[in-house]
Amino acid sequence: MAIGRRAVRSALESLLAEGLIWRKQGKGTFAGQPPDKTQLLAAEIVGETNLVEVMKARLCVEPVLAAMAARHALPSDIDRMRNLAQRILQAGDSDSIELWDGALHRLIARTAKNKPLLTAFSMIDEIRGNPDWRGVRQKARSMRSLQDRHAEHVEIINRIEAGDAAGAEAAMRKHLTTLADNLSRILTPEGGPK
Repeated sequence: MAIGRRAVRSALESLLAEGLIWRKQGKGTFAGQPPDKTQLLAAEIVGETNLVEVMKARLCVEPVLAAMAARHALPSDIDRMRNLAQRILQAGDSDSIELWDGALHRLIARTAKNKPLLTAFSMIDEIRGNPDWRGVRQKARSMRSLQDRHAEHVEIINRIEAGDAAGAEAAMRKHLTTLADNLSRILTPEGGPK
């Protein structure tokens, strides 16, 4: 082809700078974006955990993120949160409800402005999204009315908007505890150990 190494290296550097390729030392050069490490780790963990453990992890992380969001939220963040809460309420099917609910929780996590906690949240969220658990999550949601969940979301958003970190944390904890209790009832046979 009569192309020198220098020209190939230069072309590869250009493609790398544009994000069209990525490199892994000792492995090679690959087309596209590098895999998201959070997604890879979540994929490894998903088979080794269960919904109850995931809910316990959410209860450790998300209330703290809501409290931090109360300290950092801008009016535009609040507007987007309210819009997402309304979309959940107006959703016509369980897939849409799950889509908008996840988007609201992710926005709260991003608004907290804490990269390590956001990474922990992202991994938990990725595991939580396991399609094998979808039916159970849907049953847990249907045990309460959409209006009840909406009221909980509005309370979380109101506490964040007010800058009430303790209130936002408590509201998120209550919201997730209700969901965790519903999951526990679904997953634990009546009369069995809890």
